[in-house]
Amino acid sequence: MIYPAWKSLAIGAAITTPGNASELKTGDWRTELPILDEEKCVKCGLCAIYCPEFCIHQDEDGFFRADLYYCKGCGICANECPKKALTMELEEK
Repeated sequence: MIYPAWKSLAIGAAITTPGNASELKTGDWRTELPILDEEKCVKCGLCAIYCPEFCIHQDEDGFFRADLYYCKGCGICANECPKKALTMELEEK
């Protein structure tokens, strides 16, 4: 058996082509998801700014919501929310 040289091996768990992160729907393995309390939300958008996955978008009512197909459940959005309108809750599977 002939083994490939290390230079010809594909890089694992890395995005090698710019712009293709949107193809990676990773929400299946998330354990927590962001839950928005609309009463507390002031629609500032800081959650969207700090989201490392850029998966939080403004809806027609002005609230910012995570696209759960791409959200990894890291909790940065909830941590950065100045009004604590986002909380991370366990996802029921």
